[in-house]
Amino acid sequence: MILSKRLLFIKFIMTESLIVQEYIYWIVVAIPSILVAATVHEYAHAYTAFRLGDATAKAEGRLTLNPLKHIDPIGAISMILFRFGWSKPVPINEYNFTKRELHTAMVALAGPLSNLLLAFLTALLFKILPNNTNELIVFFLYSFAAINIALAVFNLIPIPPLDGHKIVRAMLPAKLRYYWEQLEKYSIILILLLILPFSPLSKFVFTFIRNTLAYLLQLLGF
Repeated sequence: MILSKRLLFIKFIMTESLIVQEYIYWIVVAIPSILVAATVHEYAHAYTAFRLGDATAKAEGRLTLNPLKHIDPIGAISMILFRFGWSKPVPINEYNFTKRELHTAMVALAGPLSNLLLAFLTALLFKILPNNTNELIVFFLYSFAAINIALAVFNLIPIPPLDGHKIVRAMLPAKLRYYWEQLEKYSIILILLLILPFSPLSKFVFTFIRNTLAYLLQLLGF
């Protein structure tokens, strides 16, 4: 009985240690990486919109790499507590574009592309590192690339309010665009179906993201 209790106590200590280590990783590595990735993502939206003729984001102070301008307070708290969060969406006025659907899709695509570019640049840095590079630096680069790829793939999912929804709209025939846009009314329901762990859609989507992430990381040489 005493031995059994000791084993349970040791197991408890080991579990607590793993939880602490995971939390430290989340605070020290993941959150800073997500902050940089999300800031560049939102800036890419704002910059592309501005270049295509819509200055709405610039007028609201979003054409900047200052992360404080892009942080959503509730999203940030959720990120720390539940490991899922969001940034403030970049405001755009589609009617300032000369080609509304196409240019809106280009703005939407700019965000995920910026994250894939960051992942690619990180992979280049990873390749030129000397063999005796500190393991923590290697681990941080790997994590940063993985987070950027995951963010890009997640945002390309074609449901509102994710970027993929606007990208697909530009590819649809004019007769179908109206019905596709109506999905935006159900954005909250769709995103909950996407992230809630007990949702069948969540399991399918995150399996897809995990497999795509593994493939792209291998392709980049990690």
